[in-house]
Amino acid sequence: MPSSGPIGVFDSGYGGLTVLRSLTAAFPEYDFVYYGDNARAPYGGRSFEVVYRYTLEAVKQLFDLGAPLVILACNTASAKALRTIQQRDLPGLAPANRVLGVIRPSVEYLGQASRGGHIGVVGTVGTVLSESYPLEIAKLYPDFKVVQEACPMWVPLIENQELASEGTEFFVRQNLTGLFSRAPETDTLILGCTHYPLLLPLIQRFVPAGVAIIDQGPVVADRLRDYLVRHPEMNERLSRGGQLAFYTSEDPLRFNASASFFLGRSVFARHLPVRR
Repeated sequence: MPSSGPIGVFDSGYGGLTVLRSLTAAFPEYDFVYYGDNARAPYGGRSFEVVYRYTLEAVKQLFDLGAPLVILACNTASAKALRTIQQRDLPGLAPANRVLGVIRPSVEYLGQASRGGHIGVVGTVGTVLSESYPLEIAKLYPDFKVVQEACPMWVPLIENQELASEGTEFFVRQNLTGLFSRAPETDTLILGCTHYPLLLPLIQRFVPAGVAIIDQGPVVADRLRDYLVRHPEMNERLSRGGQLAFYTSEDPLRFNASASFFLGRSVFARHLPVRR
């Protein structure tokens, strides 16, 4: 049997740390390794080919660090790279390993979250233009209606820790007002970027009462538990020591300061250059 190792978690920047926070809370006995390609972030406005290439390089890094299972805790990477990596690269690269994303779990959860099948999605420009959410929703729930809203200013504001500024309130209000004015019947809102949970209190102010808001971290953790039950052979390969390691393609000191803000605890990362 292949050797055991940690669960790998990848994001182009810091948003994936909100998913990691949920994962470590749900699986405290498991080992995790997080890799942020912060030197080349953000991925949101990059082409499919570039996002695919960068994401594959990161997946290889996490495999080299011993992770048999990698979660792309990044909507852009999940939208633009996951399927190609799963279908084209894994069979030759590491056929026993697995790479999962955050879009499919979020869509699966709609079945229990939505009352009327009217779905709103807020995300980066890249995620919205990829049409990944409407396409994935159509596969599972062909009768559901989907409206999307690109929110290009949210990530920069979050990464500058402007969670309560007037500017942040302006853009959150503007984007959510735009979405709900176009689709007032929306009953469920997917936060289609892993940065967005940090804005949840502000988002709730501008979302109509009764609308369910899907925070991807808890959903991904719940779906991972189900995945491991269905795939005991992978569960057996995951090491359990409660260890958590961080790597970044950027300067570790810079990463530590921002990552601590996202994770709500001190972070001490090591530098891991991009693997070509």
